[in-house]
Amino acid sequence: MCGIVAYLGEKEAQPLLLEGLRRLEYRGYDSSGMAVLNGGGLHVLKKVGRIQALAAAAEITPLHGSLGISHTRWATHGEPSDRNAHPHVDATGKLALVHNGVIENYASLKKRLITEGHTFTSDTDTEVLAHLIGDHFQKLPANTPSRLERAVMAALREVQGTYGIAVIHQDEPGVLVGARRGSPLVLGIGVGEHFLASDVSAVVAYTQKAVYLNDYDIVTIDRNGFRVSSLTKQSAGFEISAIDFHQADADKGEFPHYMLKEIFEQPQAIQNAIRGRLSHEDSTAVLGGLNMDAKELRGIDRILVTACGTALHAGIVGEHLIESIAQIPVETDFASEFRYRNCPIDRRTLVFVVSQSGETADTLGALREARRKGFRVLGICNNVGSTIARESDGGVYMHAGPEIGVAATKSFTSQVTIFALLALLFGRMRYLSASQGREIIENIEKLPTLIGQVLSQSERIKAIANKYAKSSSMLYFGRLYQYGVALEGALKMKEITYIHAEGYPAAELKHGIIALIDKNTPSVFICPQDSVHDKNMSTIQEIKARKGPIIALATEGDTSVEAIADDVIWLPKAVDYIMPVISSIPLQLLSYYTAVALNRDVDKPRNLAKSVTVE
Repeated sequence: MCGIVAYLGEKEAQPLLLEGLRRLEYRGYDSSGMAVLNGGGLHVLKKVGRIQALAAAAEITPLHGSLGISHTRWATHGEPSDRNAHPHVDATGKLALVHNGVIENYASLKKRLITEGHTFTSDTDTEVLAHLIGDHFQKLPANTPSRLERAVMAALREVQGTYGIAVIHQDEPGVLVGARRGSPLVLGIGVGEHFLASDVSAVVAYTQKAVYLNDYDIVTIDRNGFRVSSLTKQSAGFEISAIDFHQADADKGEFPHYMLKEIFEQPQAIQNAIRGRLSHEDSTAVLGGLNMDAKELRGIDRILVTACGTALHAGIVGEHLIESIAQIPVETDFASEFRYRNCPIDRRTLVFVVSQSGETADTLGALREARRKGFRVLGICNNVGSTIARESDGGVYMHAGPEIGVAATKSFTSQVTIFALLALLFGRMRYLSASQGREIIENIEKLPTLIGQVLSQSERIKAIANKYAKSSSMLYFGRLYQYGVALEGALKMKEITYIHAEGYPAAELKHGIIALIDKNTPSVFICPQDSVHDKNMSTIQEIKARKGPIIALATEGDTSVEAIADDVIWLPKAVDYIMPVISSIPLQLLSYYTAVALNRDVDKPRNLAKSVTVE
């Protein structure tokens, strides 16, 4: 979950590296560092803390040169500190390496290297990899062609685990080598310059052309260009892709935080998710990227959705959507569990993997496990060049634009919207009439406007957030479509405010959770006027009888909820199956304004990073 930026060109590397790290800070912000090569040798600078600490140190001790690597860290092995920060150097001090991933056999490699006379100064697995590559480099004759590339390849053949790396060496001052396995690495192609980064957002200001490296790819860059080779094949093919967004898309604009910007971008994100995908003529959804014809889709008896975190919550909502509209049984599963447990799956099961980044390690592992067992796997992701997008059999892109805030917002609502499209598609193939399909289309098309109505209540929601910001714990309740929304609302509150929060099916209150109810524990109740409205009202009464404060999300004009709740956030009238998209917006705002009231670092919450590319 770390960020890598590397540069080789004609410009000074330091300012480009620092700017790239700032754009990747959402991937890790425990510590950062950079190494630059010039005529005077290899120079390394690293600091614990945020990027500004490194930038301040670089003002005092600037690193000059046009070849450099840099890194922002989310700690896995070793606590955040200067000595554990990347880059790490080898035994000679001539090689520097930055690394995202986990070297699983680092302990045995380290033990062997120590017996050979190596001394280590950090607690990281990365330093072991730097020493290992340096050791192979030293054993090659000085006149060996592509010496650094060969050393990297030799070392990686000994490595077990995941990596995205960038490596430079003082004895090859015009060469930059990168490699990936299980951790993303992108080659940015500029005019007379090249970049390596773990995310294209770091280089989009300088180029709109990129090569998304595959697992086991090695890229070697010099002043004349680049070449891509492979650890497992004689030759490695590659495709130069256009980056599908621009620098302005990844800026905060007029908003104080990325999270707030992305919350307010949701009307447009939903419009992007449905654009060109609704056929009024056929009363259905058009999702050609599934790469399945009507006969194959009709042959599906069961669907499995596997994901992590927010994406799994979207899948839980999707389960209700597909089962109720298309009447296909759906199961949701933690990707981290699916990849390791022996899960019996019917042979006519279609697997969906869901990930905003398309690089989530556990979800990618679940994809590979399902494909290994012979199942067709479709992806729902936001990154066209991601590993999940490339390795799945088909899928649906969200087209939500870059999401920089660590707490997912527009990706959740986009994923839920895509599940609504899938439910419509499957439903029209089975039980829905054309008129029913048209009605669903009309309601889905209302979503951007309805979301705008919720966003107009932001000041009201801010006042409610300020009222409850000192709470030590909060409970979230929802039923049917709203259960996944309750889980997601609680997750948002935990992530950015550090207030303990849990989501539950509302009817579970009596089965143990009611013990937590007291006057200091607010309950957030998602209770639109739907088929279980009366049941929800009874549960709210049980909480009020025990003096528990109620924050209710209720349909406009619902006087029964208004009469009993302490605070009400109004939801526009809408049918059940699109309400989860609408009801999630106030919960995002509630957590955001609570975090602001508590002076939390909204976009960079403690211990979290945006893209979970390690187990």
